[in-house]
Amino acid sequence: MTEAEQESVKTAPDVAALEQEGDIAADYIEGLLDIADIDGDIDMDVEGDRAVVSVVGVKGIDLVGPNGEVLEALQELTRLAVHRQTGERCRLMLDVAGYRERRRSELSKLGSQISDDVKRSGEPHALQPMTPFERKIVHDAVAAAGLRSESEGEEPRRYVVVLPA
Repeated sequence: MTEAEQESVKTAPDVAALEQEGDIAADYIEGLLDIADIDGDIDMDVEGDRAVVSVVGVKGIDLVGPNGEVLEALQELTRLAVHRQTGERCRLMLDVAGYRERRRSELSKLGSQISDDVKRSGEPHALQPMTPFERKIVHDAVAAAGLRSESEGEEPRRYVVVLPA
């Protein structure tokens, strides 16, 4: 096996392990929904190097909360439940009612708009504090616009600064 093939094997995600994480997470979330008497269906997928579990068909935004705070907390609890069963740290992504997909679209647009502003003004621009998920989306949008960005501050007040070229 060539060195490149060995490297590819090392970095390729273990789909079976990710599917197991998704199954454990889905069972955990389903149990929470039952306890809270909330109707919803669970979808599982693997995207890149992480399991994605989505709660669909739920009414209201109680499981998302203001600025996704409840969703972030549920995601952390779910990751802990997976870790407890597998002994491995996981990067599972939890979504409720398409919130993360909508947020991804909004933040990509924001990153592009701020990049345009920074290109015009030549001045750095700091954004509001964001979660790691949100910062990653903004960093990607800024990079796609040909600029660079950095995260500054301490959690939970960590934020992105878009820098001129």
